Amino acid sequence: MADPSATQGSPLIDMLKKQGNKLFDRGNLMAYFEELRRNFYPERDSFTGATPLSGDFAEDLMTSFPLVARRDLGNAFSAMLRPSAKPWFKMKTSQPQNEDTQAKQYLEQSTLLMRNAMYDPDASFVRACREADHDYVTFGQACIQVELHRPRNGGTPHMLYRTRHLRDVAWCEGVTGKIDTVYRRDKLTAIDLSRLFPKTCHPKVTEKLKETPYDLINVWHCVLPSDLYEQMPGGRKMRQPWVSIMFDVDNNCELEVSGQWIRGYAIPRWQTVSGSQYAHSAALVAALPDARLLQSVTLVLLEAGEKAVNPPVIATENVIRSDIALYAGGRTWVSEEYDEKLGEALRPITQDKTGLGFALDLVRDIRLGLRDAMFLNKLDLPPVGGPDMTAYEVGQRVQEYIRNALPLFEPVEVDYNGWLCEDTHELLFRNSPEMQGAMPESLRGTQWSFEFEGPLRDAADKAKAGMYIEAGNIIAAAMQRDPSAALIIDDMKATRDVLGAVMPAKWMRPEDEVNRSIANARAKQDQERMLALMQSGAETAEKVSNTAVNLSAASPGFQMA
Repeated sequence: MADPSATQGSPLIDMLKKQGNKLFDRGNLMAYFEELRRNFYPERDSFTGATPLSGDFAEDLMTSFPLVARRDLGNAFSAMLRPSAKPWFKMKTSQPQNEDTQAKQYLEQSTLLMRNAMYDPDASFVRACREADHDYVTFGQACIQVELHRPRNGGTPHMLYRTRHLRDVAWCEGVTGKIDTVYRRDKLTAIDLSRLFPKTCHPKVTEKLKETPYDLINVWHCVLPSDLYEQMPGGRKMRQPWVSIMFDVDNNCELEVSGQWIRGYAIPRWQTVSGSQYAHSAALVAALPDARLLQSVTLVLLEAGEKAVNPPVIATENVIRSDIALYAGGRTWVSEEYDEKLGEALRPITQDKTGLGFALDLVRDIRLGLRDAMFLNKLDLPPVGGPDMTAYEVGQRVQEYIRNALPLFEPVEVDYNGWLCEDTHELLFRNSPEMQGAMPESLRGTQWSFEFEGPLRDAADKAKAGMYIEAGNIIAAAMQRDPSAALIIDDMKATRDVLGAVMPAKWMRPEDEVNRSIANARAKQDQERMLALMQSGAETAEKVSNTAVNLSAASPGFQMA
């Protein structure tokens, strides 16, 4: 690594700062995110100003219903797609038909290793995903930094997951539409920066340690493809596909350049649109107008209620001698010289309250619209079964649930959980010689993939059971005309697929074991049939022999041919 003073003002740092400033120039987007934050996620740090946690926190909100709806939707992602109580993913390959027993055992062991690494308390996986879920629901995207943390005290390396504020992360897409360059800005104290980069931090940072060790210094992190880095000033060829660059923006100082096997930032995006690298929340885009209207209508109702219990009044001039006391037990003084025959000295203004019922109905309609916009009415599986419901009706209800829930869960499984699992496996595999050495030859050069357990898969599996029952009814009707219709369905395969929806796979015997049991049973039946034939033949021979003896005794001249 070059000396810090020599790298000051280097062309590489100047280029990175110029590109980063251009990516961070997104004032309209930050204003849009701030509006979403203010209406749905006020506890999140502001995008355009100071922290919102102050004495006037959420003072402009009249009702908490939009906040509760966002909370319920955000919590549903982890509860339904990443339940910690059961395995929610398993490792697969691009060619599962070629997986032998040894390969399956390796995949199961790798899945267990990944799960243990994710749910290690030091990894903070649950915390990072919970924070990212609410960013994803509110803003349509989230950013989770995935890395292998190596403690400086010599402790055991472990996975580390951290959710970064979208205000401090910017990215751009490559020609394929995939995210290829990520910038993250941060503020580190002088003492932390000197501890993280003791050999490369700028001398000005070292000077601060004497008097102002907690001064904040702007530090940026850039991750880009290695082929782009090679074309930059001072760039060099890297063995890894990604390059990580840490640099001190205030002092134009390069802190660290290293190659890495993963991008290091999992950035799931919900609803993308062409022409922009940033996504939208499919829920809150539709819910934002209703949330604004609900706040306004609630404010009107609060004001109307306040006027009802504390109405505006008309006071006669020069008659009221004190402040108007409308509170319980209050006294309002009136001039003793005033004649009540001239009218009441103090009287409430007559108000028309007939519109309050309409406003309450409007609030109920807006709340229902918010639930629809935020998919809360599509989270529960519709009731299936019952004595009067046919298998076809059950299947149709399940298919309807899949169609409604698909826009909600499919992007999360593919672009969110899949990204986290792929980065986690790559880091563990690259840093675990035991994991590399245990890989069987049948899996070398194979593309990895992951299969997720979730509502869509559960619903699809339950739909199989309904289809199997319906198919059985059709076959039974067809057999009345042609008994050979029973041969159409492969009952062994169909039963195995349906059982996979209602019971764990480890409860079922492998296919080869079942086939051996069937072959043994048939061989036993054949053997018993042969023994029965042999016994029947012996009994027949004995009867013939006894008959011959009897005939010989009755007719001495009789002989068997």
